[in-house]
Amino acid sequence: MEATAHTVQGYSAKLTADVVGITYRQLDYWARTDLVVPSLARATGSGSRRQYSYANLLELKVIKRLLDSGIKLEKVRSIFEYMRSELREDVSRANLVIDGSNVVCARSEAEFVDVLQRGQGVLNVLPLSNVKQEVDAAIIELRPSADDADDETADEVDEATDEFRTAIGES
Repeated sequence: MEATAHTVQGYSAKLTADVVGITYRQLDYWARTDLVVPSLARATGSGSRRQYSYANLLELKVIKRLLDSGIKLEKVRSIFEYMRSELREDVSRANLVIDGSNVVCARSEAEFVDVLQRGQGVLNVLPLSNVKQEVDAAIIELRPSADDADDETADEVDEATDEFRTAIGES
């Protein structure tokens, strides 16, 4: 079985910061505050080195993208906590919808969960793409035959004409 490079080795803090596009100082702070804990080796004292996994790199890149999109670090922290603990979502595979300072996780094509409101704002999507097909199918199913339609139309015209004549006083 051939393993890929990111499953065999860990990534040093410096390499991790470079790959993700953040500063070493940011990475160090996020590790010390447990935003992203290095999976392979935590710093245990002077001279020890953190080792990050490939999954850590993905999470860190998500954090950077959220920050770059204008989400404050405090909210990013809330997003990660909620998605990990309550939704049990892999943050790096989640689909997030960002509207200003609102962040919603698209769990399926019909379920959106507001992660900053701790799931209080759940939106259900009402798919409307098939409305035309449903109406067309109902018309075909319920449409009277051509002969019946001609008879009905003639009857409707006769009734309307009679009503008009009565309204204007003709017999």
